[in-house]
Amino acid sequence: MKRRTYGRDRGLTLRMLLTSGLLGLLYVVFAVVLFSVLNVGLAPMLVIVLVIAFVQYYTSDKLALRAAGAKVVSREEAPGLHDMVERLCAMADLPKPKVAIMDTPVPNAFATGRSPKHAAVCVTTGLWERLEPKEIEGVLAHELSHVANRDVLIMTVASFFAMLAALLTRFGLYFGMWGGGGNRNNNNGPPVWLIMLVVSMVVYAISIVLIRTISRYREYAADRGSALITGAPEYLMSALQKISSQMTLIPNQDLRQVEGMNAFFIIPAKVRSATAELFMDHPPLEKRIAALSEIAREMGRPVA
Repeated sequence: MKRRTYGRDRGLTLRMLLTSGLLGLLYVVFAVVLFSVLNVGLAPMLVIVLVIAFVQYYTSDKLALRAAGAKVVSREEAPGLHDMVERLCAMADLPKPKVAIMDTPVPNAFATGRSPKHAAVCVTTGLWERLEPKEIEGVLAHELSHVANRDVLIMTVASFFAMLAALLTRFGLYFGMWGGGGNRNNNNGPPVWLIMLVVSMVVYAISIVLIRTISRYREYAADRGSALITGAPEYLMSALQKISSQMTLIPNQDLRQVEGMNAFFIIPAKVRSATAELFMDHPPLEKRIAALSEIAREMGRPVA
């Protein structure tokens, strides 16, 4: 397969539209149930949700960097990293994003932002120190693919509503334990807190499955994007294997400090578990390597 010009992944775009539609429908039902159960006006709750979503949309890159403890760095502070990002952006026909570094020994990277013009890519000091330059380029191309595909925005918005459902689940449980749990409308129907708890739990569970399904596919799409941008999928393959193997050498304390960014990292910063793939936010490493190997063979590139 000849090297092709990089473009947005149509399969991912269709899946994002489908997932967004299903999530939107799910939360319309969620809102209708809550409004009827809590007997509150639509306008106040709608305004609150829209304001929070608006703030999150326009500050998603800053919030993600702050949550990760990452620092935006200038060319003077990290000339080599800036050179790599600029070169890859030119190859992918993307505007240059902000460049950030996260001070942690955990080898990883992530991208954030609402659009290619308002994005940031971040690498950890552990990644910069442990990987070869070509491997780092493969990782950066993967993150730039996320930016180009705009899947970071979908993940951010979807995660917000899942978080809202989780908070309401916790509120319903707390209210049931400490709020008395009176019956609805003083009749024999189920108490308000129990309805809130059940509905929120169902919405949260469905949201997580939908979000993690699109999350797994977006990793495949970004891996493919990296291969097309660099023309050398073997470097990303090597990087993924090295990151995964090095992760086992990182102290648990350091891993726990960055686990909050797992959904955005190129490889989750946690020990392998027996979790079913349906509930994983990343595809198994073996499947990612197999997919990249197939791309490499089509490109006529060496496969280890």
